[in-house]
Amino acid sequence: MGPTAHGQDAYTWRRGGGECGRHGGVDVVISNAVTRILPDESQAERADEVIDVSNTATHAFLRSYGPVLRPGGRLIVVASSLGTLGHLDPRLHHLFDGASLDQVEYAVESWRSAIHHKTAQEAGWPRWLNVPSKVAQVAAVRAVAAERREHDLADNTLIASVCPGMVDTATSRPWFSDFSQAQSPSEAARAVLDLVFAEQVDPALYGELIRFGKALPWHGGTPPTEQDQLVRP
Repeated sequence: MGPTAHGQDAYTWRRGGGECGRHGGVDVVISNAVTRILPDESQAERADEVIDVSNTATHAFLRSYGPVLRPGGRLIVVASSLGTLGHLDPRLHHLFDGASLDQVEYAVESWRSAIHHKTAQEAGWPRWLNVPSKVAQVAAVRAVAAERREHDLADNTLIASVCPGMVDTATSRPWFSDFSQAQSPSEAARAVLDLVFAEQVDPALYGELIRFGKALPWHGGTPPTEQDQLVRP
């Protein structure tokens, strides 16, 4: 097993990427980090932690490991089906649609600032942090992949985000009412490993948010209401 890093520690991501570069690169690298937050906890009070884990660290991960990914390698960010653009208010779509990684970072910090200044809701940001954090996460992967697509496909290299489906964990339990189709963590891991061990990269999946072997439409989804009503601002 290779090196690991805490999801909130962007410095460790950068240091790890540098170490891999000095040793000839990396073949497989996966980011899978989440902040556990309960409905009765204030979203605003936990915002910095959520954003640092889901977004700031993801940006550091992409910047650190993308350049040292070997030909034929796999770079995967575990995200969520909530990461498609349609889950956000349409007023916010332009911040992430076709954005560069720098632009995604700027949008995330603008969102963070709006939370701190209590202007987020009037600007269209949902109260539930999970949605914008996941949209921004997927947008960051798309931004990096867009710059590398032609070269990576020629080398059979994959960069993508993946939604393994509903997973029954202590983190997800408070937020959803129907777990009839939920998987265990070990079952959900198969969706990630299928991408890692696939012999050939499917161009239709490159740079996309993948669920059960298929790309989810980037512009799909509708803003969730059930969870937004559960949360404390």
